[in-house]
Amino acid sequence: MARRSRRSSHGGELNAWPGYVDALSTLLMVVTFVLLVFVLGQQFLSVALSKRTHSLDELRQQLAALQHTLSMSEDKNTQLNAMVASLTTDRDSAKRQADVLTQQLATLNGTIAEKEQALAAAGQATQSDQATIAQLKSQLEQLNQQLLAIGQALDIAKKDVTARDQQITDLGNKLNVALADKVNQLKRYRSEFFGRLQDILKNQKGVEIVGDRFVFQSSILFPQGSAELTPEGEKEIAALAHTFKQVSSQIPKDIPWILRIDGHADKQPIHTAFPSNWELSSARAITVVKVLVKEGVDPHHLAATGFSDYQPLDQGNTAAAFARNRRIEFRLTDR
Repeated sequence: MARRSRRSSHGGELNAWPGYVDALSTLLMVVTFVLLVFVLGQQFLSVALSKRTHSLDELRQQLAALQHTLSMSEDKNTQLNAMVASLTTDRDSAKRQADVLTQQLATLNGTIAEKEQALAAAGQATQSDQATIAQLKSQLEQLNQQLLAIGQALDIAKKDVTARDQQITDLGNKLNVALADKVNQLKRYRSEFFGRLQDILKNQKGVEIVGDRFVFQSSILFPQGSAELTPEGEKEIAALAHTFKQVSSQIPKDIPWILRIDGHADKQPIHTAFPSNWELSSARAITVVKVLVKEGVDPHHLAATGFSDYQPLDQGNTAAAFARNRRIEFRLTDR
């Protein structure tokens, strides 16, 4: 305040300090403080984004490792299946050889028995007969040794097949776990997608989640009996497309997902350009798909299906039941 009003020591004149200088000084200090807060906030945000990016990179690395493991498991499974098939063929061949040798042994035993009986009946054996019996016994011994070797080979083959079967079972369990993990990932993204839509459309009447489907009543999107979107309906689908693009960009490329758009009608006969409710429900689903594609959703992950009036939510015959059954459903599922 001394600056605003002080007198000159010489002339006694009033030397007024301009008030706007104090105001500008204060404003400058406020602006400087705001800029400082903004810079600090930007730094904190940068650190948080860096941590989140690092976490995302780690998740991507883990996903890549899982994909590599899954690919190796599939290759190993194929190789094991081929080995089991080969071992099974070898085992069957060994069994056939064993059956042939068994028959030969039975025949040879019968021949030896006949010779011995004939010699016993004759009461004496010539030197030639004795040589023949010795030769037959030698052949019998060789066949027994071959049969023993084949039996050992069969035991080894059975153990190998059992071990391979156990490996295939273990790999199958690992594959099932990996596939279950993929399904759980898709469920997580589906929950996130439906959760965001619910936040956006929470005050919108005629929009609800039924099980794993997001349901729009047709009255929100289409005039009755028509497959042309209303301006308000087109805005709703555009908002849905924007949300879906954000969620789908986070879904890993190796998950085979698809957004299915299902058109449903009520069971009342229609009197429009469409021959039946089949054409009407399908045309509405296709119209929604076209808008999603126009808004930038990848058409490779879209499918339009028509159910006519054969999947009603309400079995009643009232106007409210018919209105509830006329709907468009969105379902994020595997392909």
